[in-house]
Amino acid sequence: MTAQYHTPALLQETLSYLLTTTSGVYVDATLGGGGHAEAILDRLTADGTLVGLDADKDAIDFSLQRLQRFGTRAVLKQENFRNINHVLSKLGIPTLAGVLFDLGVSSFQLDEPSRGFSYRTDDRLDMRMDRRQNLSAQHVVNDYEEPLLADILWKYGEERLSRKIAKAIVQHRTRDRIVTTGQLEHIVRSVVGGRFVLKSLSRVFQALRLEVNRELENLVSALKDAIHLLDIGGRLVVISYHSLEDRIVKDTFKAAAAARIPSGSKFIADREIRPTLKVLTRKPILALEEEVNQNPRARSAKLRAAEKL
Repeated sequence: MTAQYHTPALLQETLSYLLTTTSGVYVDATLGGGGHAEAILDRLTADGTLVGLDADKDAIDFSLQRLQRFGTRAVLKQENFRNINHVLSKLGIPTLAGVLFDLGVSSFQLDEPSRGFSYRTDDRLDMRMDRRQNLSAQHVVNDYEEPLLADILWKYGEERLSRKIAKAIVQHRTRDRIVTTGQLEHIVRSVVGGRFVLKSLSRVFQALRLEVNRELENLVSALKDAIHLLDIGGRLVVISYHSLEDRIVKDTFKAAAAARIPSGSKFIADREIRPTLKVLTRKPILALEEEVNQNPRARSAKLRAAEKL
């Protein structure tokens, strides 16, 4: 492995919103290189525990070394955050003081050629965060029907040339199976070209990654489970990096904080309900210029936080 894990974004803001007690159990649902987890554990007492989840075995292996000094107070599991309920049930943990999600792909995954996440190097097309799963980006681009492939590029990448790119992919694979990131890059360039090609490449690779790892579907269910698991007064903090993720977080928080359900008719009263969350961030928290200069990845980071009622 030649790449390195990124510096955690919005670290101080995360700690400020997440930590309400120095004891209890916290979950870092997207462990990565363990930067956030280490900072959380440094602030917990001997009674405090952190459970770290990540689908990527490389992340678990790296963080096991990084967090070794915390002993049994750091419990790390190679699991997708969609399984948060199952993991905590097996550990005998009924409720949580806080949950953190730092979404998206890590710098390590982007920069490590063998993972096949990026068009910047020509290597095996893969994009699996959990390499135990069967579905990879190769399967998507070679086996999905053209209409479904176009829909994925539009839905998850918001790529305006999604149908033309999907058509070009299907035409290419009739002659030669697409097995490398370089092949896919060449196909996208053949359709887009010009000064917009880098943005289109980013969108196409993002869309395939989201499809392969089911990231948005998993996020919807994991957020609901996290809210259910929180103690009263417990905090949920989510850092997202693109509009699709942020929209899910915003809508989930809004629904959980609602005090009534609109009837849809002026003749029928709205139905009052008991909110389960208090939103702490009216607008998302953004990185300051100083942090962005030191950590460019933080430029697109948006932090939202809420408290269990």
